[in-house]
Amino acid sequence: MRIDKYLWCVRYYKTRSLATVACKKGHVRVRGEVVKPSRDVFPTDEVQVRKEQINYTFTINDVPPNRVGAKLVDIYRIDTTPKEAFEAQDLLKYSKDYYRKKGVGRPTKKDRRDIDDFQIEND
Repeated sequence: MRIDKYLWCVRYYKTRSLATVACKKGHVRVRGEVVKPSRDVFPTDEVQVRKEQINYTFTINDVPPNRVGAKLVDIYRIDTTPKEAFEAQDLLKYSKDYYRKKGVGRPTKKDRRDIDDFQIEND
């Protein structure tokens, strides 16, 4: 099976064309080598996929006949992604939350709603 079709079948990408674009951009590696979308994959191949700033790594168990449900994905792959990759994503998410210092500039819509809620509670 082609690597782009496999990534679509095991739900790493929502569409097959997104999987193809990821392969062309060099975000997909099989056994450490950047691959084209037409590269065939076989059981026991190790695949690395860079998606949303996380390097997912997994080993192929079997090739599915077509796209599978989310509950059945683990039959066709063994996920070996290190937990540190997900922790780094959480830190990145927290760093984006505080893009400005508190009390500087106009209040955002969320700040204004929080102020309104606070005033209603104290009345």
